[in-house]
Amino acid sequence: MVSPMKTTLRVQPFFDERTSTLSYVVFEPSTKDAFVIDPVLDFEPASGRVWTESVEKLAAFLDAEHLVPRFILETHAHADHLSGSQWLKQRYGAPIAVSARIREVQEVFQGVFAWPELRTDGSQFDRLLEDDDTLFAGPLRLRALATPGHTPACMSFQVEDAVFTGDALFLDDVGVGRCDFPKGDAGALYESVTRALFTLPDETRLFVGHDYPPPGRSWQAMTTVGAAKKANVQLRADMAKAEFVEKRTARDRTLTAPRLLYPSIQVNVVAGRLPDPQAGGRRFLKLPLTGA
Repeated sequence: MVSPMKTTLRVQPFFDERTSTLSYVVFEPSTKDAFVIDPVLDFEPASGRVWTESVEKLAAFLDAEHLVPRFILETHAHADHLSGSQWLKQRYGAPIAVSARIREVQEVFQGVFAWPELRTDGSQFDRLLEDDDTLFAGPLRLRALATPGHTPACMSFQVEDAVFTGDALFLDDVGVGRCDFPKGDAGALYESVTRALFTLPDETRLFVGHDYPPPGRSWQAMTTVGAAKKANVQLRADMAKAEFVEKRTARDRTLTAPRLLYPSIQVNVVAGRLPDPQAGGRRFLKLPLTGA
């Protein structure tokens, strides 16, 4: 259970327009302790350019508020943006945490990229989390909630009445994460959402990992458990598992791969580290080819 200690918890979202990603600073303003969740490193695949505009905005907020990040957390190994975790770790010294099931994801992509030197023990991260583990940032207590389905290593994070859902659950008019990545599982996602998230009190705030706003609304970061159970367009509380799995699977068959899938995975399964420089100081990412 969440600690009964009441703090003046604050949540500051950051929206990356290029990848529709939401990052968060979760903090206690009186003690200046903070968690950072899902930071973004900017990347343009056509040119291979990497830069730090998005993560610098987040760092500027930390500095302006005199906050001290105690942990940098990844909800999963993202397939649509590069992680800014290493940049933040180098700047602030905060350890990087992720689900212990990241090892399963590493094993898959070791084969995909013919990458024998990739260690598949999760040792690139500073802390591997199991379901119901806890982390502390001063008086703030974070509880890890395993929410696999989008990937096996997906994890949500609860701090008091706020839960950060990553790609497990999006806003009510967007739905849930896709389940067609390696070792993704629509049935597992159904169980994750209905058992780990929908069983929380209705007033619990849910902060999502992405927003893809439909025409007519600007980006938003939050819904509630009560609203999601009634109105999520892909998974309501009254939906049967078989119906959800059928619809989610059918929708996934129509989707193309994320634009940054291969670059993102190669960086994110090693805690946001860029490839080592080769001769001449240049770094390289692999691109698996399919077809003829």
